[in-house]
Amino acid sequence: MAGRLRSEASAYLRQHAGNPVDWWPFGDQAFEQARLRDVPVFVSVGYAACHWCHVMAGESFEDQATAEYLNEHFIPVKVDREERPDVDSIYMSATQLMTGQGGWPMSVFALPDGRAFYSGTYFPPRPQPGQPSFRQVLQAVREAWEQRRGAVETTAASVAQALAQAGEANRGLLGDLSVGPGGGLPLPAGGPSAGWGPVQVPSGETGGTDHQAVLEEAVEVLSGQEDTVFGGFGGAPKFPPSAVLHFLLRHAGASRSQSAQLAAGLSARTLLAMAGSALYDQLEGGFARYTVDRQWSVPHFEKMLYDNVQLLRVYAQWAVQSPAGAERDLGCSVAAGTAGWLVDRLQLSHGGIASSLDADTVVDGVHHEGATYLWSPAELCEVLGADDGGWVASVMSVGERGNVTATRSTLHPGRPLEPDEQQRWAALRPALLAARQRRAQPARDEKVVAGWNGLAVAGLAEAGELLGRPDLTAAAGAAAEYLLSVHLDDSGRLARVSHDGAAQHFEGLLEDYAGCAEGMFALYAATGQGRWYRAAEGLVLRAEAVFLRDGTLSDQAVPAAQVAAAAGAVPSADPLESATPSGTSLFAGVLATYAAYSGSARHRQLGGRLLGYLGRIAARAPRAAGWGLAAAQALAAGPVELAVTGQPAAAAGLIAAARASGSPGMVVARHAAGPGQEEAAPLLADKPVPADGALAFVCRGMVCRRPVATAAALLTELGAAGN
Repeated sequence: MAGRLRSEASAYLRQHAGNPVDWWPFGDQAFEQARLRDVPVFVSVGYAACHWCHVMAGESFEDQATAEYLNEHFIPVKVDREERPDVDSIYMSATQLMTGQGGWPMSVFALPDGRAFYSGTYFPPRPQPGQPSFRQVLQAVREAWEQRRGAVETTAASVAQALAQAGEANRGLLGDLSVGPGGGLPLPAGGPSAGWGPVQVPSGETGGTDHQAVLEEAVEVLSGQEDTVFGGFGGAPKFPPSAVLHFLLRHAGASRSQSAQLAAGLSARTLLAMAGSALYDQLEGGFARYTVDRQWSVPHFEKMLYDNVQLLRVYAQWAVQSPAGAERDLGCSVAAGTAGWLVDRLQLSHGGIASSLDADTVVDGVHHEGATYLWSPAELCEVLGADDGGWVASVMSVGERGNVTATRSTLHPGRPLEPDEQQRWAALRPALLAARQRRAQPARDEKVVAGWNGLAVAGLAEAGELLGRPDLTAAAGAAAEYLLSVHLDDSGRLARVSHDGAAQHFEGLLEDYAGCAEGMFALYAATGQGRWYRAAEGLVLRAEAVFLRDGTLSDQAVPAAQVAAAAGAVPSADPLESATPSGTSLFAGVLATYAAYSGSARHRQLGGRLLGYLGRIAARAPRAAGWGLAAAQALAAGPVELAVTGQPAAAAGLIAAARASGSPGMVVARHAAGPGQEEAAPLLADKPVPADGALAFVCRGMVCRRPVATAAALLTELGAAGN
């Protein structure tokens, strides 16, 4: 019975193990049962932190009569969208095709071969205006299956054909990705560091003026989409534009052009707005998934790893790119708060990082959305006293009438605090946090997702370096160690998900391989330890072998038979982005980094070709291409390669100065001092190591300028290199 779900890695699946519904995990056995019994498959897709998933579970999946009907006439399959994004993606496309909208929980009815024929999202237990009850839907689908089978199969065929056409269109954005034979970039006689002189810009797919025009046009379009009143882009619901901010900061750091200044303003206004909003947890740090309103005041309270690791990186970079003052201080504060929350609340004892905290808090057996985080004026005064409690209520937008429930509100100033307010808030915050921690807390989904953990490694490693926090670098190292020891097997195969230290069978997607490579490269840049570089290199090369065949890219290695049938036998390769970077854009970014470290012209060319789709969609939908635009910005800038040798303290000072320059996608290789340390990246080959101090070499295409020993001279060299 539903006990099949008890040993699953997914907390979402385990949440349903006690339902009277006879759930199956997604797989061949479930669909074979449907074929043998000649019944349709009901596929229910959600995730552990999803509020409305909990609502439908309580209303329908825990109802005995509904469960008995579902068990008798269907094979019920439960899917965690975070564990199986391949399943979620194809059925979400089918749902949007059939209904014009999507969301979770997602309810899909499919043939025993996997093709969808009817779908929706949340269905209530009783009919509502314009919406049938879940029981009515089940009865209607059963009737159609038994009495109009031909029409059901015709619909399934039509849906699969339409999805195949959409899949071909997505693949068409990428075009032919074939590249020439491998080999390094042309180097001057005598090796990479011979004849130090003017930088030679290597030719590439993304380095020309046409591509720069695409980047500038994307900034212009984003400017037109800005919410000039409340910050961010678009209206309600309002999501953190994490990847877009990554691009805007890189564009702002690339030059002093008018477009760069526009990007700097766009990113700063959005970052300021989010920092003072209810999206950001003012007590503990970390960001909620989105706000339901345009003003950023009412969050949907789930806190996801993938949002927070991207925003950690963005705020840390904004801080170092900003001049000394309020913006730099705020960026450092939010980055530190987000990193602290991530390590304290999501990092597990074995080093891996959990997926999310739930939107709901269970109080006396009942799910309450956001209950942990809400306050009334009376509650504030009870903890702080009348004077301080009243002041916090005033500053943090907590009134007698709540903005989430009738009497309780989120804490958010809605603006940057003045210096005296910051000081008073800092003194009062610990008491409120301690009081909040005594409340019931949201549940944690402890499955470890490879790609998200890779991005977490990158965010923690960069924040540790930029903020001068070796504890964050150590946390990044622990997560990276977990990925290599648990998710990666001896053949180089990467598992997407693990739980409690055990990897699951499903192989990682392109986004997992590329996300982990991104993290390993960032950790290598922060530490100089060659093992992280070698791990990243192995992930890049295996990803190329597994996901790129005959000039055609795929998001997954071997699609499940049911997913392939639902997609009309067209393998998925979607470069467009949503809450997380697409596999395509992540892979393009790590290819650019790998080419800069290794000198591989073939990998640089491949990265450029992967980003060819930007010219077709960046001006129309830049918010669906933020990470891809950031990768393209790095390629357009070189990226600049920085090799640093010498004593650790002096080397760190030079690297910090270079990081503050904002050079897009700068690749850093540092000499790792100490016995037994080997220089893994070819970028460091033949670079002299001074006995005292440090030397910095600014390079592009493995062609290096003369070494310098001071931060001022390094900044001059970076400027001369075209930063």
